[in-house]
Amino acid sequence: MNKTLRISFSLKNTYRVNSILYSLKQIPLLKKVLPDSLYEVWALKQFANVISLFWEILSVFLGKFLYFILMIFLAMPLYEGASRPGLFLHLLLFLTAVGTILNTSLFNPTRDKYYAIILMRMDAREYTLVNYGYAILKVLVGFLPFCLLFGLNSGVPLWMCLLLPFSVAGAKLVVAAFSLRYYERSGKAYNENKLGKYAWLWVGLLLAAAYGLPVAGLILPETASICLLLLCIPAGVLGARKILRFSQYREVNQELLSQMLHQMDDIGHAAQKQSRRMISADTAITSRRKGFEYLNELFIRRHQKILWKSTKRIAAVCLFLVLGLLLVLFLLPDFRKETNEVLLNFLPYFVFIMYAINRGTSFTQALFMNCDHSLLTYSFFKQPKMILRLFAIRLREIIKVNLLPAAVIGVGLAVLLYASGGTENPLEYGVLIVSILSMSVFFSVHYLTIYYLLQPYNAGTEMKSGTYRLILMATYLVCYFLMQVRMPILLFGLLCIAFCLLYCGVACFLIYRFAPRTFRIRT
Repeated sequence: MNKTLRISFSLKNTYRVNSILYSLKQIPLLKKVLPDSLYEVWALKQFANVISLFWEILSVFLGKFLYFILMIFLAMPLYEGASRPGLFLHLLLFLTAVGTILNTSLFNPTRDKYYAIILMRMDAREYTLVNYGYAILKVLVGFLPFCLLFGLNSGVPLWMCLLLPFSVAGAKLVVAAFSLRYYERSGKAYNENKLGKYAWLWVGLLLAAAYGLPVAGLILPETASICLLLLCIPAGVLGARKILRFSQYREVNQELLSQMLHQMDDIGHAAQKQSRRMISADTAITSRRKGFEYLNELFIRRHQKILWKSTKRIAAVCLFLVLGLLLVLFLLPDFRKETNEVLLNFLPYFVFIMYAINRGTSFTQALFMNCDHSLLTYSFFKQPKMILRLFAIRLREIIKVNLLPAAVIGVGLAVLLYASGGTENPLEYGVLIVSILSMSVFFSVHYLTIYYLLQPYNAGTEMKSGTYRLILMATYLVCYFLMQVRMPILLFGLLCIAFCLLYCGVACFLIYRFAPRTFRIRT
C-alpha cells in the first residue's frame, strides 16, 4: 500500500513538473533565458518540484475556499430575511449533492492512471483505492477549516461544523458505491468527465433547489438539513464497505481510460469537422476589394454562421429581456424605484455580462483554423506593417460583430433607466450607452491582442500556451470581482471609456513591436 502511494505521487509529480517546465518555456520573457535542455537542469527541476508541492497543498484548501466564498457566502446576502444557519445548511446540502455527481474522484480518468494501470500494469484495485482514499482525506482536511469559519459565522453549532466534512465525504462515498453497483448490473462505467443528459438534468434540478427555492421563501428547516447531512455519515460507512469489496477496478479503469484516449484523439478532428460545417462552401462568394481587405471579406462572408449567427441570437435574447423588463415596470410601478437604484449603481456588474457574450475567442479560433493556420507559413505574413494592417482590419470586423448585442444592451439600459424614474443628470444616459459599447470594444481588442501576442495553437490546432490560459483565467477573475463593485454610472462609465481608449493604443503598439516574433505556429 505504501509503495503504491509513493509510485502514485511520483507519477503525478513527474507529470506536473514537466507541465510546469513546459509552461515556463512558453512565457515570452523567459524563452531566451531558459535553455533548450530545460528538463535536464537540476535547479529548474527542483524549482518545479517546489511549485508542484505548493500546488498540491494549495489544491487541498483553495478549491474549498472558493467553493464556500462563491457558491455559499456571497449568495446568502441575496436572500434577505432568511435564517442564516438554515440557509447555510440548505445551500450546502444541495451543493454537496451536486458535487457527488460532478466530482467523484473515483471515476475521473487521468493520464497518471493511464500510466500506472495500463502502461506499468500496477494492481488496479490497490492503485484506485489508495488514490481514492487520499482524495477523501483531502476532502476532510480541506473542508474542516472552512466549515468552521463560514459555518460558525452563519450561526451553525460548533459540533455540526465539525461533522460537516464527514457528511460531505459520506455523500461522495454513497454515490461512488451506487455507481459501482450500477456497473455490476449493467457493465457501464460512470465517467464524471462525460456526463449524460440525465446526470445534467439532476445537476440542474439540484441547483434550482439550492438557489431557486429560497427565492420563493422555501428553505429546508434547519433540523431537516442537519438530519439529512448527518445521515450521510453512516450511509458513507456502508458505501465504503462496497468500495472496498468491489473487485472489478481494472475493468472499470480500462473502460474509462479507453474513453479518455478516444476522446482526446477525436476532439481535434471533431472541432475541425464542426468548423468546416459552419463554413459556407458557396464558390460564388467573392469580393471586389484588394489585398488584405479582399482576404478579410472572403473570410467574413464564408464564416457568417460562426461570426454572426450566435451574435444575432444573443441580441434577440437581450431585446426580449429589455422588453420584458419594460412590461414589468409598466405593470408593477412599485418595482421602478428598486430598478432605478440598481441601474444607477450596478454598471460594473455589466462588465461580466459583456465578457460572457463577447465572441472574441470563437473569432480568433476560427481565424487560426481556417486562415492563419496556412498563412503563417509565409514570411510576408509576419512583417510588422502587414501584421498591424491585418490586425486593424480584423479588429474592425470583430468590433462590428460584438457591437450588435452591446448596442441592444446599452440602449435598452438607457430606456429602462428612463422608464424607472430617470436621472437628474441627462449626461448619464449617454455615458451609460457609450460605456457598454466601450466594454464590448475592449474585449474585442483584448482577445485579438492576446491571440497575436501569444498565438496559442499548434499545427494540430491544439492549445499549447499556458500563458494564454492564465490570461484568460485572469480576465475572468477580474470581471467576476467587478460584479461586487458598486459605483455611480458617470464615474465608472467615464473610467471604462478612458481605459478602453488607452488599451487600444497600447495594444496597437504591442502588436507592431512584438507580434512579428510571437505570431507563429507553436511546436
